[in-house]
Amino acid sequence: MSSALRSGEPPAESSPLRVMTRTTQTRFFNDSCATSEIRYAVERGATGATSNPVICLGVLRSESDTWLPRAGSIVRANPHWSELQVAWQLYQEMGQAGARLLLPVFAANDQGWGRLSVQTDPTLYNNANAMLTQALDLASGGHNMQVKMPATSAGIAMIEEATFRGVNLNVTVSFSVPQVLAIAEGIERGLLRRDAAGLDTSTMTPVATMMIGRLDDWLKVIVARNGLSIDPAHLDWAGIACAKRAVSIFNERRFRTKLLAAAYRHLGHWTELVGGGLVLTMPWEWQVKANNSGHDPKPRIDVPVDSAVLGALHTIPDFRRAYEPDGLRVRDFDTFGPTVRTLRSFITAWHDFVAVVRDVMLPDPG
Repeated sequence: MSSALRSGEPPAESSPLRVMTRTTQTRFFNDSCATSEIRYAVERGATGATSNPVICLGVLRSESDTWLPRAGSIVRANPHWSELQVAWQLYQEMGQAGARLLLPVFAANDQGWGRLSVQTDPTLYNNANAMLTQALDLASGGHNMQVKMPATSAGIAMIEEATFRGVNLNVTVSFSVPQVLAIAEGIERGLLRRDAAGLDTSTMTPVATMMIGRLDDWLKVIVARNGLSIDPAHLDWAGIACAKRAVSIFNERRFRTKLLAAAYRHLGHWTELVGGGLVLTMPWEWQVKANNSGHDPKPRIDVPVDSAVLGALHTIPDFRRAYEPDGLRVRDFDTFGPTVRTLRSFITAWHDFVAVVRDVMLPDPG
């Protein structure tokens, strides 16, 4: 994970991702708070970065020379803190460090873009008040902090209030058109309240995440489990189809929230979404693949998914639930398959993060 050029990769200024940001409305973020990855991405036109418990656990391990000593310093300065308190402080500082790297981008974009998204404690997914309190705390960690929380029913319930209080949101654990519409509607209500109260909204750049690759993953599980007959290649289009439909609706309704596509599984998750005013949050390795691809990033966001592919996908009930604007009710968000799987992975990663801190506080005597 280095900002240096990979073999055969074009210079940063002429990389496909830089070309995309210069010739289309599409932005991209680095999908990590790792310092070397952020530097690489910014050199190629990135205007933000995202993180989550899985990502932060990976950064804690890959940048252990930095973060394990820092964990030790926190413990020594706060000898009566629990491992959860130490872990949360370290987690926040990791996000703040990434945000500082983005401050030049933040300044160059009139304090709108150039933010680092840091996620609320995933174990709070069902507690709206606790998430709101934590969101306000995370937002205070730096001028260019963006706060992530899940699009569960509790998360949806606190979006309007958090936005009204000035929190730039990135609402995640979302995989469907109904979820991103509920996110955008909640944010819009909060922005309208701020407008009515005479509060500034000019630098607020909220995003609604759609984890397109994780929807594909779930449908592959469903197809295998239920023995459905469908071309496996069609399943790689499910998230793309939902993202294209969501962008069209966002544009029709003139939401101030931008759609953010996440969870990359193949380069089509990049090439098929170029051209719209949306954001692509790309892991470093997928940025490298894109920049090595030789692909000329022409707009394709308005190119519809092949009707035969859509027809095949519509035979899967959970695709219909994800694709149709009314396919899920808010109370259904919590039990939707991709939501449950993703929350479980985030909670597991958070517990593993805490376990690393435990090893600092109580090293195994062998």
